[in-house]
Amino acid sequence: MRIWLCLGMTILLLAGCGTNSRTASPSPQDQNNTDGFRTQSTTENVEQMNTGGTMTAEQRQIHLEELAQRVPGVNGAHCIIMGKTAIVGIDVDAKLERARVGSIKYSVAEALRKDPQGAGAVVTADIDINQRLVEIGNKIREGHPVSGFATELADMIGRIVPQLPSDTVPRTKDQTGNQKNDSMEIAPGGNNQGSEHLTEQPRG
Repeated sequence: MRIWLCLGMTILLLAGCGTNSRTASPSPQDQNNTDGFRTQSTTENVEQMNTGGTMTAEQRQIHLEELAQRVPGVNGAHCIIMGKTAIVGIDVDAKLERARVGSIKYSVAEALRKDPQGAGAVVTADIDINQRLVEIGNKIREGHPVSGFATELADMIGRIVPQLPSDTVPRTKDQTGNQKNDSMEIAPGGNNQGSEHLTEQPRG
């Protein structure tokens, strides 16, 4: 009886020691598996964050440039992100008539309006502004902060005739019954200033 009791206690002690050893000191293979799981989980979270609608400024810039370049008549696009606002400059054929340029601008604005990342974007086809956007973009890629160009970019936005990626301004009727706009109308191929590529606003 005593022999069986001793054997039973020995077995229990050995089993307990083995369990403690595995719990306190996991094998290198177990450690690798645990680290691998954590790394994969972190990567998945980052990917979900990036694909869940939250883009970095650089990702949004590339995305808006690609959207603009898909529009027929656009030879290239340059985008600068400043906060929630984006300035999108488009390159078009210099031989195009102003009405055609306005139509292309409107198409780009519509394409941006339909995209969640396009809200707050300003579209321009002005050659001088486009060239400056390229230069600023190169400076930013070299490491210069976009805040260093905030004043200049704000001045650009103020000079650009507003053509935002939003619906045209709804028309209202004046006292004579004629339709008028609360502000400048944006229409594809129109002859008003809102559809042309001029960027200077009248100075009062």
